[in-house]
Amino acid sequence: MSAVEHGSALTDPGSEAPPSANHTQLARRASLAAFLGSLLEYYDFFIYGSAAALVFGTIFFPQGNPTVATVLALATFGIAYVARPLGAVVFGHFGDRVGRRGVLLATLLLMGASSLAIGLLPTYDSVGVVSPMLLVICRLLQGLSAGGEAAGASTLTLEYAPEGRRGFFTSFTMAGFAAGMVLATLVFIPVAALPRDSLHAWGWRIPFLLSVFVVAIAYLIRRRLEETPVFESVVDEPAEAEVLPVVTLVREQWRDLLRVIGCSLFAVFQSLFAVFTLSYGTSGDLGLDRATLLSVSVAANAVAIFAIPLWAALSDRIGRRPVWVFGALTSAATFAAYLWALGTGSMVLIFVIGILHAGVAYSAVNGIWPAFFTEMFDARVRYTGFAIGTQIGFLIAGFSPSIGVAIMGEGGSSWVPVAVFAAICGVVSAIAALTARETSRTPVMELGRVPA
Repeated sequence: MSAVEHGSALTDPGSEAPPSANHTQLARRASLAAFLGSLLEYYDFFIYGSAAALVFGTIFFPQGNPTVATVLALATFGIAYVARPLGAVVFGHFGDRVGRRGVLLATLLLMGASSLAIGLLPTYDSVGVVSPMLLVICRLLQGLSAGGEAAGASTLTLEYAPEGRRGFFTSFTMAGFAAGMVLATLVFIPVAALPRDSLHAWGWRIPFLLSVFVVAIAYLIRRRLEETPVFESVVDEPAEAEVLPVVTLVREQWRDLLRVIGCSLFAVFQSLFAVFTLSYGTSGDLGLDRATLLSVSVAANAVAIFAIPLWAALSDRIGRRPVWVFGALTSAATFAAYLWALGTGSMVLIFVIGILHAGVAYSAVNGIWPAFFTEMFDARVRYTGFAIGTQIGFLIAGFSPSIGVAIMGEGGSSWVPVAVFAAICGVVSAIAALTARETSRTPVMELGRVPA
C-alpha cells in the first residue's frame, strides 16, 4: 500500500468522515507540547537577549570601550545561530529516521540544561577569559537545541492536525513564542529594576534558573506523545532506507530549501525588536527607561498570543502566501515607525506602534511559518528541510542586533540604516514566499510531492 493510500482516509479533504475523537485529542496534545516547547525556547531567547543588551557586556567581558563590550555581548546572542544549522542537520536526520517524539524530548532537555548552566556561570572578574568562553559554549548548546526544536514541534503538530486547519493548529508553536516572551519579560522587569550592583551581582541569574520549571512541565507533556501516522507510513519505505534525509532533500527539494531560507529573513524583525531596540532605546542618546521598553514587549506579545492563531486561521481560509506577503511588508513599515517613535520619547507612540508592529503585523508571518514551511516538504525529509532552511535563514536574524549597532548613523536619524536593513530583509522574505506553491488545501500525504 502506498503512503498516499495509507493516509487517504484520514487526510483527503474531500472525505466525508471527520477526524476521530482520539485523533483530535492527539492533535490538541501535540499543539500543547509545541506551545510549551516554544515557550521555553523563546523565554530563553528573550532573557538571554535582554541580559546581553543590559548586563553581559559588563560582567562577562573586560572593561574598556563600552560600545565594544556591548557588541561582543550581542555577538554571543548571535553565536547560537551559528550552531543552529548543525543542530538542524543532526536533529533533522534523527527526526526523519528515528521519530519526531524522541528528538523533541532531546531538544527540550538540552535547551533546559544549557539555560540552567548560564544562570550558574562565573563572571569575568572571577575567572577571567574562561567566563566568556563558557558563555559561548552554553549559547552554542542552546543553538543546537533550537536548530531542531521548532522543526520537530511544527512537523509533529502538522501531521496530526485536521485537514483545513493545519495553520491554526501549528500556530500554537508560535503562540508559545509570544507567551514565552511575555513570561520572560514579566520575570525580567523586576530584575531589571534592581539597583545596578544587585543586578550585576546576582539578579540577572534569576530568570535563567527559573526556566527549570518550564522544562519540567513541558517534559511531562511530551512524554505522553505518540509518533504520527504520517511518519510511520513513510519511515520504512525501502527505496529511501539507505539514503540520508539531507541527501534526498538537496537532490529533490533544493528549490523549496532556498525558498525557506529566503522567507526566514522575516525573523530579523523579532531580533531587532527584542534586542537591538532595547539597547538602542536605553543608550545615552535616548535614555529611555528599561522597564518601560520591556513593558512594550509584554503588551505587544500579549496581543500576539491571540493575533497569531487568528492570522493562521485566516491563512487556512485564503492561503498562506497572501497573509505572508502582507505580514512581511507591513512589518518592515511598522518597524521603521517604531524606531522613529523611540526617538520622539513619546510613551504613547512607543506603545501604540510597538503593539502594531510586534503584536499585529509581525504575527501575520510569525503565526503561519510553522505550517507554511512544513508544508513545502515531503514527509521523508520534512523535519530536515524545515530545520535546515529556517536555521540558515535565521543566521542573519541572530546577528542582526550586532549588525544594527554596527551600521547605525549619527544624530536624530541614526536609526534609518537599521530600518533600511530590516526592510530589505522583509522584501526578500515576501518575494521568496510568492515563489512558493499554495499548500493550505493540499492533503498532508501529498505535501512536497508536487513538482516545483
